[in-house]
Amino acid sequence: MRKILYLFIYIAAVVTLFSCGGKKSQSAENTIYVSIAPLKPIIEGIIGEDYKVEILVPIGASPETFEPTPKQFIALNESKLVFGTGLLDFEKSLLEKIHDQSKVINLSLGIQTIAGSCSHTHHGKHCHHGVDPHIWCSPKSLNIIANNANNAIVAHMPDKDYSANYSILKEKLTALDADIAQLCNGATLPYFIIYHPALTYLARDYNLEQVAIEDEGKEPSAKRIAQIIDRARKDGIKRVFYQSEFPKSSVDIVAEDIGAEAVEINPLAENIFENIRHIVTLVTE
Repeated sequence: MRKILYLFIYIAAVVTLFSCGGKKSQSAENTIYVSIAPLKPIIEGIIGEDYKVEILVPIGASPETFEPTPKQFIALNESKLVFGTGLLDFEKSLLEKIHDQSKVINLSLGIQTIAGSCSHTHHGKHCHHGVDPHIWCSPKSLNIIANNANNAIVAHMPDKDYSANYSILKEKLTALDADIAQLCNGATLPYFIIYHPALTYLARDYNLEQVAIEDEGKEPSAKRIAQIIDRARKDGIKRVFYQSEFPKSSVDIVAEDIGAEAVEINPLAENIFENIRHIVTLVTE
C-alpha cells in the first residue's frame, strides 16, 4: 500500500516539477536533507552553516508512519544531498525514487547490522524490518555514520574543505563514546527493560542486555510478561522505558507489577550528544 502511495506522490511531483519548467531554486540547491532528526547534528557538524539542513520526518512524527507530500518530494529532488540510514522502511520506498541516486547517501555502510525482530502494525500500517534500523543510538555506530557522511561530502563538494570541522566532530564523538563506555561499565545491572527494542546497537556495543516487552513486534504473551516481571522484581529494576509512539498503558501495567517507574525516552531527538548521555544515565543508574 505504501509503495502505491509513493508512486502517486512521485507522479504528482513529476507533473508539478515539469509544469513549473523544471527549474531549481537557489535555496533548494543550497539545502541538504536528512531522513531523521538525529542525523542533522552530524551533517551540520561537518558543513557548518554553508548549507541549510532540513529534516524529512518532522519532529514528533514516527518514521514508521511517515508519508511525504509531493512538495517534499520535489524539494528532495532539487536538494544538494540526501542522507539516510539506508535501513528505515520509508527510506527504501521513497529515496529510491529520487531522480539522481548519486546524491542519496546511505550512512549505514560499514556498520555490522543486527537482524530485526520487528514485524508489526502501527496505526493500521504493517511494517517489517529484516534489519534493526536504530544505528544512530550507539556512539560507535555514529562514528561510522560521521565517516560515511564526510566521505560523501568530500566526494560531492571537492571545492570545499571541511577537514577542521570533521576533526572537531570526531573529537566530540570520541568523547561521547568514552563517556557512554564509562557509564555502562558502572551500570547497577547488566540489563534494562524497554517496550520497543530501540537500543539494540547501544546494548551490543557497550555490553548491556536489552529486554524488550514487545515480542517480535507483537504484544507480548501473558507468560512472557510474567517472566519479565518475575526477573525484574528479583533484580530490583527501577525503570521500564518506552517511546511516545508506543502504548504507555501496556508499560504502566508491567512497571506497576514490578514496582518500577515507566519512563519515556525519545531515541529520535535531534541533539544526539545530550540525548544519548541522558538515556544511558537513566538506563545504568
